[in-house]
Amino acid sequence: MPPSGPADLQSPLLPDDPEQETAYDPSEKVHVVRVDSDLSDGAAAPPFSWRKLWLFTGPGFLMSIAFLDPGNLEGDLQAGAIAGYSLLWLLMWATAIGLLVQLLAARLGVVTGRHLAELCREEYPNWARTTLWIMAELALIGADIQEVIGSAIAIKILSNGLLPLWFGVVITAADCFIFLLLENYGVRKLEAVFAVLIATMALSFAWMFGDAKPSGKELLLGILIPRLSSRTIKQAVGVVGCIIMPHNVFLHSALVQSRDIDHTKKGRVQEAMRYYSIESTVALAISFIINLFVTTVFAKGFYNTPIAGSIGLVNAGQYLQEKYGGGFFPILYIWGIGLLAAGQSSTITGTYAGQFIMGGFLDLRLKKWLRALITRSCAIVPTMIVALVFDTSEETLDVLNEWLNVLQSVQIPFALIPLLYLVSQERIMGSFKIGPLLKISSRWFRSSLSTGVGKDLFLCHRSLQFVFFLALPYKLIALILLN
Repeated sequence: MPPSGPADLQSPLLPDDPEQETAYDPSEKVHVVRVDSDLSDGAAAPPFSWRKLWLFTGPGFLMSIAFLDPGNLEGDLQAGAIAGYSLLWLLMWATAIGLLVQLLAARLGVVTGRHLAELCREEYPNWARTTLWIMAELALIGADIQEVIGSAIAIKILSNGLLPLWFGVVITAADCFIFLLLENYGVRKLEAVFAVLIATMALSFAWMFGDAKPSGKELLLGILIPRLSSRTIKQAVGVVGCIIMPHNVFLHSALVQSRDIDHTKKGRVQEAMRYYSIESTVALAISFIINLFVTTVFAKGFYNTPIAGSIGLVNAGQYLQEKYGGGFFPILYIWGIGLLAAGQSSTITGTYAGQFIMGGFLDLRLKKWLRALITRSCAIVPTMIVALVFDTSEETLDVLNEWLNVLQSVQIPFALIPLLYLVSQERIMGSFKIGPLLKISSRWFRSSLSTGVGKDLFLCHRSLQFVFFLALPYKLIALILLN
């Protein structure tokens, strides 16, 4: 495809084929009003503008939903109940690393005008493209099972057990049609709904935090002093897996294309990346605080208790009710409201991500309602099976949720490797390619794509190496500090 941008931008991948699959049609994009004086050459970014920041705000908050889904809440409460405050440092650094990954995804989408799934389809050979698509779909299905089950559990709680788990799954399955209805009113309306859902989660879990009154000293030590023991390894891997979600990388690279950006001017591209960086940082800071609330509430109430190992999404509300009582408003229902907001918002973004992944890898030109229906079916069918099989076995369902978080950790490199490869290529990114430090890191990941026979098995091995590589330096520091 010939270059469509200026020489200094050097990005040849901007779509110029009207028949080509794109994340957003031109009519759907938000027009960014130029409140500053236009630069004659567009070589430098305009000065900061609060109005511009407001217009760019939205994609980062939709992306942050993946950091707040029921899988995250499951990881948070189990980390708190089993490990106490000791994994808060890992939660913080996993969020920071997640922010870096999401900024790279946004950078790729803004500069190229294409999202990660589309670029994988064009840049990789058939075997690699197929492998990456299958792994992305598996990661998405695993996340969707947690999200839909989380919503169903919340519906069961708020209905006082009148609605069984499978019926909650059916209700949640209808959210794809709600999503389509909201999307018809425009991108900004959809983003406003998600802002309300995030605010609902923040208020619910902040209320729980206030009722539990966790130790401020223990909280601060948990954030500042790295601690990791063999007893909490599974929870640590789950924390990383539920924070850094593979499908979210694909999602964010597409969401940033909802703004109408003048790609022919380097300054406008720099401006977009600056505003997206600010709003993504704010969004993930809020998500970290919400996750912190949940972890510390369960650390305060259940750490070192006989029931610590048996707490999960299914019974967490009841245990909270028994521990902290009713109060002005029963904490069981506060938990249920927060869980429902997390589940409903994440299932809708999961539908969104599924459309981009399927459409990008397969270059599907289907109507949105049909793509949404196909995407939801891929998740709802296995979720309904899970609901029917595990409805009477709360302990088994919680174990399944915990291992689904571990699955996300194993899937991380299948999104990171192509992302790091693509953003380091001058042919693709032009002058916006990543610097030498990140390029050195990317070579380590990319090496697993060129190892000859047994590539898939080696890639899975590398994924486990990556997860434990994140934790190893902090484990060594902890041993030095504590011994």
